[in-house]
Amino acid sequence: MNATMVRQGAQVNASAVLAEWTKLRTTPGPGWLLLATVAVTVALGSAVCVDGCDVPRIALSGVYLGQATVAVLGVLVVGAEFSCGLIRTTLAAVPGRAVMLAAKALVLAVPVAIAAAVAVGVCLARLPTHDGPVLRAALGTTVYLVLIAVMSVGVAAVVRDSGAAVGTVLGLLYLPPILVRAVSGSELREFVERVSPMSAGLAVQATTDLDRLPIGPWAGLGVLACWAAAALLAGFLALRLRDT
Repeated sequence: MNATMVRQGAQVNASAVLAEWTKLRTTPGPGWLLLATVAVTVALGSAVCVDGCDVPRIALSGVYLGQATVAVLGVLVVGAEFSCGLIRTTLAAVPGRAVMLAAKALVLAVPVAIAAAVAVGVCLARLPTHDGPVLRAALGTTVYLVLIAVMSVGVAAVVRDSGAAVGTVLGLLYLPPILVRAVSGSELREFVERVSPMSAGLAVQATTDLDRLPIGPWAGLGVLACWAAAALLAGFLALRLRDT
């Protein structure tokens, strides 16, 4: 019986992933947003790419704007279903809220990772990516964009309204770095930079003067991963307790 239950559970999970992939693939919006992510990241990175102490980080600076399209895509994967009422059909077909949300996050993560890898590859095409710090910046930036997408899925499941969810995600990303400039205390400023998703997550792009960073490169990416996990957990709880 246990083996049968495992097989049935695997079939349900595979069906959920296939269904989400079909929805993502047959909707024109995600493809355009992925292309916009690559275009914006590469264009902005090329525009500001000048000689400096940390050339890889400067070359990857287009991510500051490119992540916005990833956030919009992550929100729409969930928010669009709430806006048109399709979420009821989805929840009826996949009663397990955790399975449904995980399937959406997984299906979104793959194309975002591919688009991010393409954008990063173009931005760093003239740099030696076999170099340890540069390779870490490249891989870390790709993972960063995937985590932004996953976090956006969780936020959209909580907020439900696409516009409000996009505003929430962009606020989480862009407001802390803006507000921190008004903070006079250096300790408080460093604390905000260590815990805010964008400031901490993008520390992975640094290749020089790592001792001056408020948080280490991989540790900063870990902070963003915690934000993404917390958003997914909140989204699951919202779906389970509210959308029954």
